[in-house]
Amino acid sequence: MSTYTRSKINQLMSTYPHGVVLLSAWLSRQGYSLDLLKRYKKSNWLESIGFGAVKRYGDSVGYEGAIYALQEQAGLKIHPGGKTALSLLGKSQYLELSTQKVTLFGAKNEKLPAWFKNYDWGVKVEFYALKFLPTEVGLVEHDHNSFSINISGAARALMECLYLAPKKQELLECYELMEGLNNLRPDHVQNLLEQCSSVKVKRLFLYLAEKAGHSWLEYLNLDKVDLGSGKRSIVMNGVYDSKYQITIPKELEKHGRSAI
Repeated sequence: MSTYTRSKINQLMSTYPHGVVLLSAWLSRQGYSLDLLKRYKKSNWLESIGFGAVKRYGDSVGYEGAIYALQEQAGLKIHPGGKTALSLLGKSQYLELSTQKVTLFGAKNEKLPAWFKNYDWGVKVEFYALKFLPTEVGLVEHDHNSFSINISGAARALMECLYLAPKKQELLECYELMEGLNNLRPDHVQNLLEQCSSVKVKRLFLYLAEKAGHSWLEYLNLDKVDLGSGKRSIVMNGVYDSKYQITIPKELEKHGRSAI
């Protein structure tokens, strides 16, 4: 291997943290030709994890390192959200957590690349491309080993759970998650509610917050939040809540009633 070739790979190895994916298209833009990448693979500097993606040879890479590449190198808005984000934030430790399942969200029309979908990350990955919230709102930076990625903040994560409810997420579990969110910042919640386009999500979020008795609810200006008009039947054969005009599961309406 030439001195130039070795110098280029040394520069790359010293710049990028362990545990992350490197995208071939991004490497090409940084001056690493396909021919050069082939040499690095042959010399056991890099190894492929699928078409268009590599990692350090022998490096252990989790889904977080792949998210890093999607965000930092591909410029995508794909991020861990829902229960996965709440778990990473330490907000759902009292529930049976999805250590075997990861929920990712992205902007409308975004897709997971084939190398991501085909690689074994050791967890089941569920991905949803949604548009009910702007992709740049309500995210926080999460440190993972030697790098960081953007994930949903607590309030956004719960709204993502509610968007999936009741078919893909139990509402009773959403309430249990809401119970732990007693320290949300009202201004952050206000911003999310104003920019959320899903009436179902907004009504359920406020219903659960009120049921949980959170004090930050008092500081919201609901006059600025569009809650739509008319009734919303969230589930069949449920209980009707007249304030938020939603039909919710009977077990949710009864749950925690004595503590309120």
